[in-house]
Amino acid sequence: MAWFEREFIAVPETGKNQLVYKWPDVNIRRYSRAIVNADEIALFVKSGQVIGALGPGRHRIDADQLPVLGALVDTLSGGNFYRAELYFVSTREFTGLEFGGRLADITDPVSEQVVTLRVYGEHALAMRDPAVLVTSLTGTTDLDDPVAVRSWCRALLLKSMKIAVTRGISQGRWPILGLSGHLPDIEAAVIEHTNTVLYEYGLRIPRLGNFDITLAPEDTDRLKRLAKDVTYIRLAGDFRQYAAGELALGAGQGLARHGNEGGFLGAALGINALQHYPGEQPPPPAAESREQPAIPESIRPSCPRCRTVNPDGAKFCVDCGTNLTATGVHCHGCGAELITAARFCASCGTAVGGK
Repeated sequence: MAWFEREFIAVPETGKNQLVYKWPDVNIRRYSRAIVNADEIALFVKSGQVIGALGPGRHRIDADQLPVLGALVDTLSGGNFYRAELYFVSTREFTGLEFGGRLADITDPVSEQVVTLRVYGEHALAMRDPAVLVTSLTGTTDLDDPVAVRSWCRALLLKSMKIAVTRGISQGRWPILGLSGHLPDIEAAVIEHTNTVLYEYGLRIPRLGNFDITLAPEDTDRLKRLAKDVTYIRLAGDFRQYAAGELALGAGQGLARHGNEGGFLGAALGINALQHYPGEQPPPPAAESREQPAIPESIRPSCPRCRTVNPDGAKFCVDCGTNLTATGVHCHGCGAELITAARFCASCGTAVGGK
């Protein structure tokens, strides 16, 4: 009998961090020693049913001490083996498990803008019922792969958070801008919804760690600008006054980039715009003055060289380029030089050719 007692069954060091560890051999030698740690429970499973359980401690695998093992006796081995699957389920809480990703595209009830929500954080995972856990997850995910079990739980958590957060925002209980102030309420709602789903799998999420729900950067900037505009419009009284103020500030800032002179001009434009928008339509532009009467050709300057009649105010002849201001004719009253075809002196008003 001493030879049979030399085999020990326990979770190896590489499996200490697993929620469920399955012993690789379904043929368990009689009189073997099963070592169950303080944070574990061992389950014997046959044909999808839990036959027996072992609590923390050292146990000898023997039907005389564990009568439930009588149903597991392998008669072909002469009663020296028990044929069953042996699972070690951890009873401790696994913390610091990361989760996160895109939640949903949702319409903000306040701004009516469609934004994208994302969540990143940590959560804890624990066993609720070891028997339900082993029998329910056997056909759902690979219990031998700890990453698969956690990934499956993480997907359920993300789904539950998507449902809870979307429902809370749609009902107006939580604003999109300022969600961080409602994280305790969000955590309670998400945990309740998630544990309802995990109940039938023998698992539970006791708490969420440090997590945060954020917007895409472009959505954050868009909502901030919209909130600022709404606030300023409310303070200004209506959109027209707000638009006038924004136009004035924009003009001032744009011109200020070109130096102090532009800055003063921009400030002046801004003040002028605000003065012309006191809550009512700006005054219409003054009616254009009637067209000035045409200047007769007799008083238009004519070229002393080619006799071409030039436009009023011309300094050079449009035909030959002669200087029209240097005529060499002077006023006999004050001595000022006269332009061609001048009838009166521009300096003293003396009539040309008069006495």
